[in-house]
Amino acid sequence: MPKITYIEHDGTNHEVDAAVGTTVMNAALDNLVPGIDADCGGECSCATCHVMVDGNWIGKVGQPNDTEESMLDLNPERQENSRLSCQIKVVDELDGLVVNLPEFQF
Repeated sequence: MPKITYIEHDGTNHEVDAAVGTTVMNAALDNLVPGIDADCGGECSCATCHVMVDGNWIGKVGQPNDTEESMLDLNPERQENSRLSCQIKVVDELDGLVVNLPEFQF
C-alpha cells in the first residue's frame, strides 16, 4: 500500500497508507488528516481539497485537466504545483508522495 505524507502549514506531518485506486483526497479523509474538507465529495467542483505537490513528485502525479484548472484558478493560494487531491489517483508509483496543505483550509 503506497504511503502518502500530508504536511500541514505549520509543519505537522501525517503519513498514511493509501489504497491503490482511491484518491489522495480519500486517503486523507479515511485517515482523518485535517485540512482536506472535500465539500463536494470529490466531484472537482469546490477546490476544498487543494494541495501543493512536492516538487519531486509533480511529474509523477501529472497535470490537471481543464475542469481542475478552472477550479484551481478560483483559488487565491494557487501555486505552480497546486492540484486538487480528488483528482490524483493513488497508484503504486506514488509510494512516498508528499503534499503540502494550504493554511486557508484550516
